[in-house]
Amino acid sequence: MKKEIIIIGGGAAGMVAAISAARNGAKVTILEHKEKLGKKILATGNGKCNYTNLHQSIDCYRSENIPFVEEVFSHFNEKDTIEFFKQLGIYPKSRNGYMYPNSEQASSIVDVLVMELQHLQVEVRCNEVVKKIKAIDEGYQIDTIVTVTEPKKVKDKNYKNTSKNKSEKRVAVESFQSSYQAKKVIIATGGMASSKLGSDGSGYYLLKQLGHTIIPVAPALVQLKAEGEFFELVAGVRSDVALQIFIEGTHIASEEGELQLTNYGISGIPVFQISRYAAKALLEKKEVSVVIDFLPQMTTSELIELLKQRINNSEYKTAEEALIGLLNQKLIQMMMSQLDNQHSKHIDINKLASLLKEFKVKIVDTNSFDNAQVCAGGVDTREIAGYRLESKLHRGLFVVGELLDVDGICGGYNLQWAWATGYLAGEAASRK
Repeated sequence: MKKEIIIIGGGAAGMVAAISAARNGAKVTILEHKEKLGKKILATGNGKCNYTNLHQSIDCYRSENIPFVEEVFSHFNEKDTIEFFKQLGIYPKSRNGYMYPNSEQASSIVDVLVMELQHLQVEVRCNEVVKKIKAIDEGYQIDTIVTVTEPKKVKDKNYKNTSKNKSEKRVAVESFQSSYQAKKVIIATGGMASSKLGSDGSGYYLLKQLGHTIIPVAPALVQLKAEGEFFELVAGVRSDVALQIFIEGTHIASEEGELQLTNYGISGIPVFQISRYAAKALLEKKEVSVVIDFLPQMTTSELIELLKQRINNSEYKTAEEALIGLLNQKLIQMMMSQLDNQHSKHIDINKLASLLKEFKVKIVDTNSFDNAQVCAGGVDTREIAGYRLESKLHRGLFVVGELLDVDGICGGYNLQWAWATGYLAGEAASRK
C-alpha cells in the first residue's frame, strides 16, 4: 500500500504531527500498536493532564545538545501550544503556571485531538506493530504485523473494563503481515517509560536499523532505591525537605519539596527531578548519594539551640519523647536508632542535628522503566536537522518526542516537548 506520510505511533507527538501535516494538505496515516490512540496522555497529571507550563526555561530540559532544544522552542513554544489546543476546544486553566484543560480531564485532550484527526480524514490503523523500516528509492518500506481482535464475554468479576459493555473485552483472534511504502515517515513511538501504555522502546530498535546513534537510555522522573534497613521503619512518611544529589562526591543538583519515604528508598516530586542524574550515573557504574535536610527552614545552629531547649526543658521526658511534635514519630525512631544512648536524655545533640540536616543515603538503583514517567537519553540530536526534526542520515525521515535525547522536569515540560516536535515535524514533512 502506497502512502504519502506515515506516522509510527499515535501518542502526543504522533497525533499532533498528523494534524500539522494534514492541515497542510498531506495525506497522513497513523500506525499505532495499541488498541487506541493517546493512552499515555490519559495517565498524565493524575488524569487531569498538565499539558504545558507558562514558566519556560531551558533549565527545565536536559540533553547532551541543549542548543537543539532551544532551536525547537524558538519555533514552537508554550504559547503556541495553548493556542493550538484553544482552537481545538481546550479552555486553559492555570495553576501557578501549570496548564490544565478547564475540564480537568486528560480525556478532553485526547478527545479533541482524535476529533481533529477525523475531521482532517487522517487514516488511523490500530493494533499494528511496525517490525522493520527500510529506505527505498521512492521513500521507505514499512513492514508490520496486524492483530485482529474481537469482543469476548468474560465472567471474571475482577476484570476491569472501561467499555460500555462491562461483560466484554477484546481478544486477539488473528495476526497477519502487512507492508507499506511511504514517501515520508515520522517516528513517534515514545521511549521506554510506561510500556503498558505504549512506550516499549521499539522506536530505538527501528532507528538503530537505519543507522542512528542511541545515547544510553535510563529511567527518568522515577523513584530511587537506597541502601539501609531503616527504610522499612519509615515507609509511608512524607516530609517537606531539601535534597542534594552527589555523584562520585561532586554536587550535581538540589531540589526542595515533599519527600516520600518508602520501604525501598525515596520518592516524591523532588526525587523525580533529580532522578535522571542518578539513573545516568548508575548506568555508568558511578557512586550516587542523596543528602536530605529534614528541617530546611532553619540553620544547623538554630536547630541545635531548639533541640537543647526541647530536651533540657522536659525533665520528665526522654530525648525521643522530647522530639514528638517536631518530627514524625517514625522519623524520630529512625534518627534515634543512629545514636548512642538513644533511650536516655544524654544524647549527642550535635550529631542529631547533623543527621536531621544532612542525612546521607546511598542510591543503589532506580525503579524500572514501567515506573518511570519518561526516559533520559535517546536518539543523538546531532543527527537531527534542527527544528525540522528531519534525520541527517535519511531524507524524509523525522524523529519526534521522547525518542530524542531530551527530557524535561515534572510540570508539563515533557508534553510541551512532544507537542512542539510533533507539530514542527508534521509541518516539515508536509512540504512538497
